Amino acid sequence: MQDYFTNYNFYSSGNNMELITSIVETLKKILEEDKKEVQPLFLRISDNFILNLARKVVEEKKRTFLIGITGESASGKTVFVNNTTAACLENIDEDVYTVISQDDYYKDTSKELKDAGSYEELFKTGFSFDTPDIINLDLMREHLIALKEGKEVRSPKYDFVTCESHPDGELKKPAKIILNEGLYVLHEKVRDIIDVKVYVFTPLNVLKDRWYKRAASRGKTGEAADLQFKDVNTTAQKYIRPTYEISDVIINGLVSQEYIQVITKKIFDSIIALF
Repeated sequence: MQDYFTNYNFYSSGNNMELITSIVETLKKILEEDKKEVQPLFLRISDNFILNLARKVVEEKKRTFLIGITGESASGKTVFVNNTTAACLENIDEDVYTVISQDDYYKDTSKELKDAGSYEELFKTGFSFDTPDIINLDLMREHLIALKEGKEVRSPKYDFVTCESHPDGELKKPAKIILNEGLYVLHEKVRDIIDVKVYVFTPLNVLKDRWYKRAASRGKTGEAADLQFKDVNTTAQKYIRPTYEISDVIINGLVSQEYIQVITKKIFDSIIALF
């Protein structure tokens, strides 16, 4: 498949504008169809976002796009990223996209857990896994900038059961699209380098149910889970929910995985057809 991000040399300025207009009209048509769904994928898109995005795609030929996907814990960020890439990018050259997960950048707190003896006792001390301070945002920012500059990085790998951080994680290669997902990818330490800001919105009752199921898989049950979820809700109100207002796109976290794949593939294929 042709590289649609760089194949613009034969376009004049006038042709660029014609292509931008075609992209905008195509996306708007798909969004109108999405609105008719009982559970649409797109809940809100900021003014002029589609036009500005189309201009960047067409006119900034060699640009790397850094897309930040945030939302509360268990909102569906990873599901959205996984299904988007599965639907649109599975047959594309490997240098088209790479995924950076904020979960890999948790700081090592295995000593704190060991000293406390259990998650329950650790949480009783007031320890929190859900504030920006527990994430190595400086390192994540450094890696994101390096990828945008065309350099390879090796992300750390975090174990959610033992709370250990292993520095020798997965090799990440530079790409035209960098998908960065996590609770704090729109934090003030990072958001100035993000090109497209996406927020996954999911109602609290659904978040809670999903969160407890995932907590159990990570060794947190009973009072330990209750203590952490209370903290999750408090920190979300302070740090995460405010980023809803600065996001370019609000995504519906209730949408099925199948529909995510259907509509994102439709967007991708429609834009490809214009080049």
